[in-house]
Amino acid sequence: MPEGKAAFREVLPKQGQLSVEDAAAMVLCKPKVLPLKSVSLEKLEELQRAALEAARPPEGTPRPPEGAPPPRP
Repeated sequence: MPEGKAAFREVLPKQGQLSVEDAAAMVLCKPKVLPLKSVSLEKLEELQRAALEAARPPEGTPRPPEGAPPPRP
């Protein structure tokens, strides 16, 4: 069997339209908007904020003097 162009015979239509498929070109899609912070990071920050609020003494309590040992529970 011969190699190259002689292996296949070209067939062109005698009537109608000749359709030629273009090579596939790259199609750019819209950029995706990604969140700056992940959901798990936001949950972790919320837990940290809640822990800080729980550890903070109430507003009406007086502050201990400087150098005093911390109160025991």
